[in-house]
Amino acid sequence: MIMEPVTTERIYLEVPRNELPFIRSLSKKMGWTIKKTRKSGIQQALDDVEAGRVYEAKSIDDLMAQLDA
Repeated sequence: MIMEPVTTERIYLEVPRNELPFIRSLSKKMGWTIKKTRKSGIQQALDDVEAGRVYEAKSIDDLMAQLDA
């Protein structure tokens, strides 16, 4: 029997965290490989700015209070 080479495709999938065990078990049964990528701190900060999740301190005391929180 002649085996043809397997062509693979890389995909990126965003799923809820509570679904990860199911996705991992499915990938194990299917023989797939899962690689988890994480965003760098700079990319997370840029995403925060883009989404409007920023805080402007009114004074140095306000800033220090936020850092201690």
